[in-house]
Amino acid sequence: MKLKKIHHVAIICSNYEVSKDFYVRVLGLKPIREVYREERGSYKLDLEVGGQYQIELFSFPNPPERASYPEAAGLRHIAFEVEDIESAVSYLKKQQLTPEPIRIDPTANKKYTFFADPDGLPIELYQY
Repeated sequence: MKLKKIHHVAIICSNYEVSKDFYVRVLGLKPIREVYREERGSYKLDLEVGGQYQIELFSFPNPPERASYPEAAGLRHIAFEVEDIESAVSYLKKQQLTPEPIRIDPTANKKYTFFADPDGLPIELYQY
C-alpha cells in the first residue's frame, strides 16, 4: 500500500454555528459543501484549506467532551502552515483568541504556536 496524501481531517464540534463561524470567518477556510443529515440530526461542512486538503466539520447531538488537552490518546492536534507566524498571532489576538507564546522547534528550527478552536481542539500554526 502506498499512501499519497491526507484526504481530510474530521472535526466534531459541540456548537455547529459557532464552529462554522470560527473555521470560515476567523480561519478563512472556504466552504465547499454543506449538508444536513436529518436521520442523524447532524450537519457536515466540507472546508477547503489552501486549495488542497479538506476539513470535515460535523455536528452531532450531545457529543462527549475531549478527555484532556492535548495529551489524550488519539489525534493530538491539527497544524496549519503559515508564512508569517507573528502576523498570524497578531490576527488571532484581534479575534479575541489566546495563542500560546511562539516557540522554536528545536529539530527543524522553525517557529510555531498553539491556540484552540471553540471546543478546545488544539490547533498549531507552523511557520514554513
